[in-house]
Amino acid sequence: MKMRHWMPLAAAYFCLAWLSCGENTRGGGMTFITETIIQKTVKKLTDACGVGQAERIASGVRRTAAFWQEADGDAQAFAEFCGKAFISDLELLRKTAERCEKNFESLDGHFLEIGRDLSEPMQLDQGPMLPVDYLFAQYSPWAHLSEDLFKTGVGFTVLLNFPAYTLKERLELGPSWSREQWAWSRLADRFDARVPAEVRQGLTRAYVDAEDYISNYNIHMHRLVTPDGRRPFPEGLRLISHWGLRDELKGRYADPDGLEKQEMIYEVMRKIILQEIPASVINNPDVDWKLSDNSVAAAGGAGQGSPSPAPEPNTRYVHLLNIFHAERLADPFTPSLPTKMDRRFEKDRQIPENTIESLFQSILTSEAFRRTAALIEKRLGRPLRPFDIWYNGFKPAGLYPEQDLDLIVGRRYPDIQAFERDIPRILRTLEFGETLSDFLGSKIVVDPARGSGHAQGAARRADNAHLRTRVPAGGMNYKGYNIACHELGHCVEQVISLNRIDHTLLAGIPNTAFTEAFAFVFQKRDLELLGLTKEDPLGEHLGALNDLWATAEIAGVALVDMKVWRWMYEHPEAGAGETRQAVIRIAKEVWNAYFAPVLGVKDEILLAVYSHMIDNGLYLPDYPLGHIIAFQIEEYLKGRPLGSEMDRMCRLGSITPDAWMQAAVGTPISTGPMLQAAGKALDQMK
Repeated sequence: MKMRHWMPLAAAYFCLAWLSCGENTRGGGMTFITETIIQKTVKKLTDACGVGQAERIASGVRRTAAFWQEADGDAQAFAEFCGKAFISDLELLRKTAERCEKNFESLDGHFLEIGRDLSEPMQLDQGPMLPVDYLFAQYSPWAHLSEDLFKTGVGFTVLLNFPAYTLKERLELGPSWSREQWAWSRLADRFDARVPAEVRQGLTRAYVDAEDYISNYNIHMHRLVTPDGRRPFPEGLRLISHWGLRDELKGRYADPDGLEKQEMIYEVMRKIILQEIPASVINNPDVDWKLSDNSVAAAGGAGQGSPSPAPEPNTRYVHLLNIFHAERLADPFTPSLPTKMDRRFEKDRQIPENTIESLFQSILTSEAFRRTAALIEKRLGRPLRPFDIWYNGFKPAGLYPEQDLDLIVGRRYPDIQAFERDIPRILRTLEFGETLSDFLGSKIVVDPARGSGHAQGAARRADNAHLRTRVPAGGMNYKGYNIACHELGHCVEQVISLNRIDHTLLAGIPNTAFTEAFAFVFQKRDLELLGLTKEDPLGEHLGALNDLWATAEIAGVALVDMKVWRWMYEHPEAGAGETRQAVIRIAKEVWNAYFAPVLGVKDEILLAVYSHMIDNGLYLPDYPLGHIIAFQIEEYLKGRPLGSEMDRMCRLGSITPDAWMQAAVGTPISTGPMLQAAGKALDQMK
């Protein structure tokens, strides 16, 4: 769960994809074609093509009518279009699907590449940005694509000829479908909404602005000063919120003097959430910050001027609201999925929201979670603190001081190119085989990230996936390497599920949680890939407890994200200050319900620190879901080669989640295996 694989520009593209997928939508609620015209058109086509085509004709004409607008032509033009565009010959229909598949790969791929190029200065560490870079990054090449395809008739041709299904229908019918039927069902998804270009462009702008804010939210840790004037953190340590702060905190469990540093990081996080952080310390190496009284001073003493102690003015929550309002503008154009919540769960994840919430609650209310907390407290030899939700002492990495890992990684990867060159070797170690390892390595480009790190797949087979991670001037450190291993899992999935699949209309996986699952599988093996693993009779049990603890932590964060979006829809006129108060209240409520009973601390707000809640709305539930899926995959992989099995699984494509899981590992999505393994581990750890 280290880092996201979508930056907000890519996330905006992703959002626009869901906005093109609402079932049985009415193009904004306006039905121009009357029922009388629909029935006459259906009858005329049925008379011409035969009653054997009647069901296809009726459903296709209704789908087409739902999106036909006055500007597309009058009723006669509609009827004439349907008469000419309906394809009754099965072979011609198959060839049409193949041509659409080829052309959509080209359109999607080239637009993605244009967007990636335009956003490169914002996403990559290439030095200071120019003012014009922000303007280019806010431009969406996709904004007009859907409408243009409706205007040319392509969208109507697809709607008229290829079936569209609800999630309920897919869940019921999908297990018996052929691969071709699955591909055709995804073809119709592309045109299940008709969102105006200005709404799409507004979405891109909101996500890009939030990403720029998050990507530059760094804290210069050497500038944190204790009450007695000490600087516990090394000079030059710059950490992005929240990921860098969290990972530094996790790394200090192996440091005998780490508790003081953890407490300081914890306080930084709290001030970010509360918006008590002085604005002058954000991404500023020239201001000292005394956390104990929240005072600031010019670095280097007198003569430097006096920096302002004024807090950040709710900027964090302004960006959250900007994305919310941009998404609300799309709501009328997907009336069967009228909220961002509906689109995220029903269309994107293809799992109902209440099902996902129940999965998370089963972890957080489990006896295994409570017992694991007690074990951690015993291991630490002190009462648990709120930040112990990030305890990593079960992981092998906890056995190595981070400075030692930094040296090992730095020697192996003095620059980012060294990591890219090593990818084929890494993949061979993971049993992908020589030929496949070399192919996958040739399709992955590694770039220096300006932000936290992410992976962006291609949409055209001639293009490459891009892995981004932070690399300091002196070479890669362990944090950057750990991120890179996570993102490599994403990239390998992306390359396989595009380049080695039978239908590019099925490219990808069922939802983002599945690619997160593979990223976790790779990330878990980071030390193994450095040759640092040791035989440990308790290793499997420790791993099970680590997985449970990490899943519980991010499940709590995800529940906060979900509840915040529900609250925003219930209070659409709320301002940034009111939203901040609501987020803090919700974070406390989730904490008190699930974490206070096991950690012994009430009214904690730490679950609201994740940056994804600000710049990538409702992404966070994919992380705990990804942990759950990853655990099931890991259980299946025992005694099997990771590489060849991952290749097989990723080639299943973007079918529904349970259908994918049944084909991949033989069981539906479940927390049972994780809870059972954790219970067994706790019994052994006695």
